[in-house]
Amino acid sequence: MRILDVGCGINKLAGAIGIDRNPASRADVICDLDRLPYPFRDSSFDRLQAIHVIEHVSDVIKTMEEFHRLLRPGGEAFIVTPHYTDFSSFCDPTHRWHLNSFSLRYFGENHGGFGYYSEARFEEVSVRVKLLALWRYLGFELAVNASTRFRRFWEYYLCYIVRGKVIEWRLRAVK
Repeated sequence: MRILDVGCGINKLAGAIGIDRNPASRADVICDLDRLPYPFRDSSFDRLQAIHVIEHVSDVIKTMEEFHRLLRPGGEAFIVTPHYTDFSSFCDPTHRWHLNSFSLRYFGENHGGFGYYSEARFEEVSVRVKLLALWRYLGFELAVNASTRFRRFWEYYLCYIVRGKVIEWRLRAVK
């Protein structure tokens, strides 16, 4: 199984090929993540992970299209980013984007009428929102992740009170 760890930093996933722009990282390939395409052939990877990367890139849509290009048909992307209501989303001056749990829906089958932004398609395997510890201990995290309907209600009405911490997407490339 070939795995690409995008923006691997010093914690590169064991057995993965790591890419990062920082020469002090443990990357196997040093490249600017905003300069596309990355130096790999189409459909080169079975899995791709981008942990705390998507909020730093200059163009989320183009980056997702690049992830799609790199994954084989049915390959999975694991993407993690701070929820926009978390303190860490805004305290890091290198963050360009502040996302919520529905931000990547434009790449899905049910793209909310905005499928013309990109032809890259991903099937949502799972979306998980992690909440701040207090809310997790009180059971809100379980409720938020129990159904898409309740998660949407939380995003619309409750997320500024019951704040999110991190969003984790597992997406399958549809080709």
